[in-house]
Amino acid sequence: MTAPSSTEQMAPAAPSGQTIPRQTPALLPPHPATDAALLSADNAHRFVQDTGTAALLAAAAIVRAQSPTTGPDPADLQESVSGVDLGAPLGSTEAALAEASSLYLDDAVYFHHPRYAAHLNCPVALPAVAAEALVTSINTSMDTWDQSAGASLIERRLVRWAADLAGLGPAADGIFTSGGTQSNLQALLMARNRAVSPGTGPLPQRLTGWRIYASQDSHFSIVRSAVHVGLGADAVVPIPVDRNRRMDQVALERAMSADAARGLRALAVVATAGTTDFGAIDPLDALAATARRNGAWFHVDAAYGCGLLASPTRRHCLAGIERADSVTVDFHKSFFQPIGSSALLVAEGSRFAHITHHADYLNPDQDPDSPNQVDKSLQTTRRFDALKLWVTLRSLGSEVLGELFDATLDLAAEAGRLVEETGELELAAPVQLGTVVFRFAPASRPGAEDSSVDRLQDALRRSLYRSGEAMVAATTVAGRRHLKLTLLNPRTTVADVQAILEAVVRHGRAVAGAEAAA
Repeated sequence: MTAPSSTEQMAPAAPSGQTIPRQTPALLPPHPATDAALLSADNAHRFVQDTGTAALLAAAAIVRAQSPTTGPDPADLQESVSGVDLGAPLGSTEAALAEASSLYLDDAVYFHHPRYAAHLNCPVALPAVAAEALVTSINTSMDTWDQSAGASLIERRLVRWAADLAGLGPAADGIFTSGGTQSNLQALLMARNRAVSPGTGPLPQRLTGWRIYASQDSHFSIVRSAVHVGLGADAVVPIPVDRNRRMDQVALERAMSADAARGLRALAVVATAGTTDFGAIDPLDALAATARRNGAWFHVDAAYGCGLLASPTRRHCLAGIERADSVTVDFHKSFFQPIGSSALLVAEGSRFAHITHHADYLNPDQDPDSPNQVDKSLQTTRRFDALKLWVTLRSLGSEVLGELFDATLDLAAEAGRLVEETGELELAAPVQLGTVVFRFAPASRPGAEDSSVDRLQDALRRSLYRSGEAMVAATTVAGRRHLKLTLLNPRTTVADVQAILEAVVRHGRAVAGAEAAA
């Protein structure tokens, strides 16, 4: 048989036994769209131009946003989005960005606005936004050293910094995650694997009878995590809270003792350092002691309250966090980072072995000195989200971030005072971090049934949202609907808070009046 020429290779035999010649990859012509579509050294100038266009559009939208929202309903935007023909490209990045500006920016919710006071969303630090350009353009994947190099070392250095802030000790380690939900899941998965391995019998049998103890106000991801790790929602025991909405340690002791008497075992105690609704910080030191006595993993969900680690005045509020087996921190809340920027910190880095799986295609040389971050992560492909925090710290310093977080807490304390001074508003609990939970109680409807006042809270909130004046959240406390201010913007002033509360009362009166007239 004649050997193939230098411009041909023989492809694998076809079913008929024939072979099909094909060009060598080196001689294949590039796809005509390559230069226009893919970032490379040849079109770096277009990268600068296109990202500059996007930045200008975003800046213009931020400047012209006169309120946190335009108040759209889904139906208001559905027709415009559904009407886009995704099979008919516009032909240029500039045209596509202009369309995105109309579909997205015009009606986006702007967390930077001082009258946004709904959820745990913060304005973002300028250095972090700038760093995102590096992250997205280089597109590093954080799973193995040969994909991330210096990025892995930067992430590890930040983990060491955060672990030192928390006082977890020299053996501590951690990993960046997508958010607090994933961090909590991984912590409880590690706790589960530590508890049931080694063991005999199938895993489902070994999972029977374990319990997780958490405040009744703990984040919903704790129950979700229990489901994901095979324990089920019923494995989470909700512990009552005191008048400050902190987990009641005496109630925890009683629950654990009662469960032990029934043959149930304590897998973990989850303390919250900054509950979503009330900003409550559970008694960390006392709960750590209880967890240790019962052989349970002690996890602290500090997704919200982690900003106190950098606070120049309130670090003591997290006393006891240094005794945790694991800690969740969300830098995209109280460290003013863009979404997502979270981390799971573990007091004993060796415990990551409880979730590590080896794959030859990820670690082909099996070099023990290669810092392969995938060994500590539930994710494989993962963004270099640590860089934005790194650039922020190197630009501003952690003390500045702590001062900014402190400013939001001072503002919330003043907001609580304003609520108490407003006749038609009732404060639900003492203000602890940056949240203020309250209720509109119309003077025009004394003695009204709670259910009708419950409906009024949601109705006035919708009315306020549709007006675009401000945004507040809603929640349920002891079966009754309430409103909530979540203050995470250091640029929000007392005058802004006063205006938000006045708008709440005004819309509440209008909705109550309309209902009475109907």
